[in-house]
Amino acid sequence: MDIQDIKNRFGIIGNSPLLNRAIDVARQVAPTDISVLITGESGSGKEVFSHIIHQLSARKHGPFIAVNCGAIPEGTIDSELFGHEKGSFTGAHEARKGYFEVVNSGTIFLDEVGELPMGTQARLLRVLETGEYIRVGSSKVQKTNVRVIAATNVDIYEAVQKGKFREDLYYRLNTVPLRIPALRDRKEDIHLLFRKFVADFTDKYRSPNVQLTEDAQQLLANYPWPGNVRQLKNIAEQIAVLEKERLLNAQILQQYLPYDNRSNLPVHVGPAKGADDFSERDLLYKVLFDMKKDMVELKKLVVEIIQNGVNSRIVEDNSPYINKLYREIDSPAAEQLAAAPTLTIHRPTPDDTSDGFRYHTQEAEEVEEESLSLVDRESDLIKKALKKHKGKRKSAAQELGISERTLYRKIKDLNLN
Repeated sequence: MDIQDIKNRFGIIGNSPLLNRAIDVARQVAPTDISVLITGESGSGKEVFSHIIHQLSARKHGPFIAVNCGAIPEGTIDSELFGHEKGSFTGAHEARKGYFEVVNSGTIFLDEVGELPMGTQARLLRVLETGEYIRVGSSKVQKTNVRVIAATNVDIYEAVQKGKFREDLYYRLNTVPLRIPALRDRKEDIHLLFRKFVADFTDKYRSPNVQLTEDAQQLLANYPWPGNVRQLKNIAEQIAVLEKERLLNAQILQQYLPYDNRSNLPVHVGPAKGADDFSERDLLYKVLFDMKKDMVELKKLVVEIIQNGVNSRIVEDNSPYINKLYREIDSPAAEQLAAAPTLTIHRPTPDDTSDGFRYHTQEAEEVEEESLSLVDRESDLIKKALKKHKGKRKSAAQELGISERTLYRKIKDLNLN
């Protein structure tokens, strides 16, 4: 079967050399039992290539199952993959077969394999090397004959360097690497895909077809498409349902393309559907930037007070924010202020002859040096987030910019209640 036949069979659209290369690698590796690691951004179509490999292999009549490792809680992932015995843990009312037992003689697709806990990684390595596994709560070794296709949208090699992914498992899975190109690297295919999606949706919703002007096609090709093919398909469906104009120019099309207004701060952020791990350095940056913002606002208030002739109304109107700044200011800022005279605000007493607030400078009190440990900073920030959201860990994790699983792990590691 040649590349074009595979495209027709699996509904793949495009003529990009990078896409053709990926299809050719999948076609060549399919007849073997070699493990394949598919890498690519979220929404680029990694699962489609797992189906190509399975359907073109000798296991095509066997079972196929796709497992999203990132969607299964850490405490139950071993049971899902390898099964468990009755009574092996709370809630295990009966024995259960795992995926590796169910798909024996078939293919298992492990999506987001980088999310697997270290213990599960060791179990998976044993299956890949010997075909053996043990159910949770059992001591009996069982055999399985399963082909493993794994996929990830994060840099697994970087995770290996950080000690978050087993190096031996990485090389075992990565026997044949298969890289799926991002949509922005297939600019010549974007308009073709858009036309196909729009035609499908206008036919589905019985609406007139949509066409793009030249400037709209240029906008479509130059957009970065962080969500890749999945995002393009969603945009096409929105236009087919909502847009009254049937000839779209760049101005109309721009309304359907999300505007990326994120700040270009020097903070390292990992890939999307994944960007789930938040390093200690990132936490420190967040603390420093929040502190700097508060200090800037405080300076603006003080300057405004001085420029308006020591107007007490300005201070009273902003007193809640001033009190908040004094209450939440961190020790690094206090240490900076301790090196120079500070401005102190006093409310006037009935004996004061001046109108409004009076000011004087005084030497700042000596501030006790606070620990600069990143662990202490991280612990303090997590406590604040949990307190702010009244113990709701999901909301606290979103506030911190980390995944709920990562927050659970950090709470456990830092012994936080």
